Amino acid sequence: MDFWDIIWFIVVSFFFIAYLMVMFSILMDLFRDHETSGWAKAIWVVFLLIFPFITALVYLVVRGKGMAERRAADTIQLKQAQDAYIRQVAGSDPTAQIANGKKLLDDGAITAEEFEQIKRTALQ
Repeated sequence: MDFWDIIWFIVVSFFFIAYLMVMFSILMDLFRDHETSGWAKAIWVVFLLIFPFITALVYLVVRGKGMAERRAADTIQLKQAQDAYIRQVAGSDPTAQIANGKKLLDDGAITAEEFEQIKRTALQ
C-alpha cells in the first residue's frame, strides 16, 4: 500500500461514515415524527433502501426544516423532564420544607435551633 491508497481509504471512509450518519438521522426523524402515517414512513424507508442517495437528498430538501423543528422540540422536552426530575430529587419548594420543619418542631422531633437551620437552608 502506498501513500495515496491510504489517503483514498481515509476519504472514502469519511464519506461512508457521513452517509451512515445522514441515514440514521433520517430514520430517527421518521420515527420521531408523530404526524406522518405508518404507510408514509414505510414508503420513505423502502425508497431509502432502494435509492438511498437520491431519497436522502429529497428527504432533506422536503422535510429538512421539520427535522430541525422536531429535534428542537425533543430537546426542549428532554430539558424540561430533566429539570423536573432534578427538582423532585433535590427536594420540595422552600414553603413545603419550612412547613415540614414546623410540623417536626410541633411534634417535638427537632429543636427550635434545628427548625431555624431548616428555614435558613430552605430560603437560600
